[in-house]
Amino acid sequence: MADKKKLSLIAFSGEFDKLTAVFTLATGAAAVGYEVNIFFTFWGLNAIKQKRGRAFIGGNFITKMFGFGMGGLRKAPTSRFNFCGIGPRIFRRLMRKNNVATLEELVEAATALGVNLYACEMAMHILGLKQSDFIHEVKDTLGVATFLEISEGGQTMFI
Repeated sequence: MADKKKLSLIAFSGEFDKLTAVFTLATGAAAVGYEVNIFFTFWGLNAIKQKRGRAFIGGNFITKMFGFGMGGLRKAPTSRFNFCGIGPRIFRRLMRKNNVATLEELVEAATALGVNLYACEMAMHILGLKQSDFIHEVKDTLGVATFLEISEGGQTMFI
């Protein structure tokens, strides 16, 4: 029997367009039977924060400011042409107009399709975040070595 195909994604960016790419790849692969693992680290943790808007989360003043600045999924900026925050709204409108799933819909689809979501333990410590700061679909908090073990035998992409 052939091994199940596997795709592991490292989500480093918290930008709208890059997160859209992560979740498009994840849902597409999961829909055709791949085991999919996403490892969210640093700004990528923005995608799995429980609070979708700006919130002062973190352990101290500096990390709370980072938490506020990250803003959550609804406030994720685009990597180019952000236009003071209007860019993501323009993209969402274009996505709906063209019958393409929005970022939020892709996240919902990923969880419905059984995509494994993991938070980076080291980045969480640095940013003063706890497991409870994330959506309940986050399967676990992992270190790099454990994620590499989970990813073994498949393709890995860094976005």
